[in-house]
Amino acid sequence: MAKNTVKETECAGKITPDMTFKQILDKCPGAGEIMQKYHLHCVHCSVAATETFEQGMEAHGLTDAEKTKLLEEINKLCK
Repeated sequence: MAKNTVKETECAGKITPDMTFKQILDKCPGAGEIMQKYHLHCVHCSVAATETFEQGMEAHGLTDAEKTKLLEEINKLCK
C-alpha cells in the first residue's frame, strides 16, 4: 500500500464498520483517501449515504485482514 499522506485530524469518536460511508466522511474527511487505497471509491458513490462501511468492504471483496487494517488506518488518522 502507498504511504499515507493524509494529515491527522480530530474525529469525534471511533470509526466503526456499522457506520455509513457518509457518516465516516463527515467525521473524518481524510478517510476518503485511505478508502481509495483499498479500491473503495464509495466517496463518490450514490449509496454512500445508506451503505454501511461493512457492506461496502464486503461488496468490494476485502479480506478480514484488509478490513481490520483499513479501520485501523482510518482510526489512526482520526485521533
